[in-house]
Amino acid sequence: MIDNVNQALSNKLKDLPKTPGVYFHKDKTGKIIYIGKAARLNSRVRQYFQASRLRDPKTDALVAEIADVDWIEVETELDALFLEAEQVRRYLPPYNILLRDDKSLSFVRIDIDSPHPTVSLVHQPLDDKARYFGPYFSAYSVRKALKFLRRVFPFDWQKPQASAKRASLDYHIGLSPGLEQGRTSLKDYRANLKRLMKYLQGGRKKIVEEIEKQMKSAAKAKNFEVAAIYRNQLRVLKSLNHQIIFSDREFMDLSKDAGLYELTELLGLKVVPRRIEGFDISHMSGTDTVASMVVFSNGIPDKAAYRKFKMRVPGNDDFAHMHEVITRRVSEKNVKQWGLPQLFLIDGGKGQLSAALTAFSEYSVKLPAIGLAKQSEQIVVAKDSVEVRLNEKFAKKIRGTIEESDDFYLVNVPHDSHLVKLLQRIRDESHRFAVSYHSILKVKRQTTSLLDEVPGIGPTTKKKLLKTFGSLRGVEQARDYELEKVLGANKATILRQYLRANKNGKL
Repeated sequence: MIDNVNQALSNKLKDLPKTPGVYFHKDKTGKIIYIGKAARLNSRVRQYFQASRLRDPKTDALVAEIADVDWIEVETELDALFLEAEQVRRYLPPYNILLRDDKSLSFVRIDIDSPHPTVSLVHQPLDDKARYFGPYFSAYSVRKALKFLRRVFPFDWQKPQASAKRASLDYHIGLSPGLEQGRTSLKDYRANLKRLMKYLQGGRKKIVEEIEKQMKSAAKAKNFEVAAIYRNQLRVLKSLNHQIIFSDREFMDLSKDAGLYELTELLGLKVVPRRIEGFDISHMSGTDTVASMVVFSNGIPDKAAYRKFKMRVPGNDDFAHMHEVITRRVSEKNVKQWGLPQLFLIDGGKGQLSAALTAFSEYSVKLPAIGLAKQSEQIVVAKDSVEVRLNEKFAKKIRGTIEESDDFYLVNVPHDSHLVKLLQRIRDESHRFAVSYHSILKVKRQTTSLLDEVPGIGPTTKKKLLKTFGSLRGVEQARDYELEKVLGANKATILRQYLRANKNGKL
């Protein structure tokens, strides 16, 4: 029974197919507010409008906003799983995003440029040159999907131990590419992973066409062993129609949107902070000092909008560096290019927040900004802030307390509250991104100085080495024939001898 649905939508729901697919809930303005996947579109979408369906208040709020539904049909549950992630990443629907925390998200990581590439499932993407796909909302479903796809595109979950003398069971049953055993070349393995990545991006039909073409070509050339491999891959891909990946057992969990709601209420913000920017400083004894800017859109990281800054102010003065990065952030040029958030989150206490607010005043910027002190997880708010007006009544409601300290309020909220968890995720991500960038600069500086000392290795060759192997560690771990391919036999020998003799070359 379908209840409380306008006539146009009711008629549309009658046309829902029984196939797998991805559906799009829209509000009366046409904005996409929720995206979901379905093993059977007709039954899954109708669940939202059944009065007998037990729903939490947040789901009821979503259903009340639904004015239209669209969908995309796909052939398999697996296709629906990956298409859902792609569409959520593209449209950032509020009811998908606001309510998730980072622990509920999963990303597929593929370090294709590594000397021994691997595939893994992680919760947090890193700034490490690997390729990441997601976010996915069910780690179980993605892991199940990857196990199945491994039968088509063999890959390693982890690099085999150097001490391992025997080939693994995965190798013998065809799930591992056999890179160490010489069954597959590194070039062919990477080509295989590129196909896997294309599949994760929704390119199943093209991959099937490619494999069919290669199978026919191999058969025509009477290379029947290779043709048989392609034939088996096609069989597995076509069997996907009968594979159960999630089967609509999952239903929405909209209980985690409280973080943005609580933050808006506590700070007395005029609008929900759909875009929050977090800032942090990282250095080591005043060297290679950097700042990070991370962006959370509707509660999840928007990595394409991240920015990193090399500090121009010398030394290890965190206050001066915070003033510098905020000054550069609110410059006319960057505001024009990046826009502005609804909330600035400064990693630090009164000193760091004061530095940021000083930069605001110099550029006549009037936007909400708060600090998050590291040790006590206190929310720091300036007393004279017009944009942030603390709601004392709401603070008491969530068991929070407000203290005065000089020109600031220090807000203590239980660490298990939704808003603290949200702020912690943003702060931790800004810290991770800053440290990651700092480490890259440090390694680059060390790597550059070391390779500069190798006889016969000039700037062009050094650049070529780093581009090919990624880092000094990659150069060190490269096989002799790989180095010879880049440098030639003589230079490869010189480089190998130098690295082995130089203990400082170990990172």
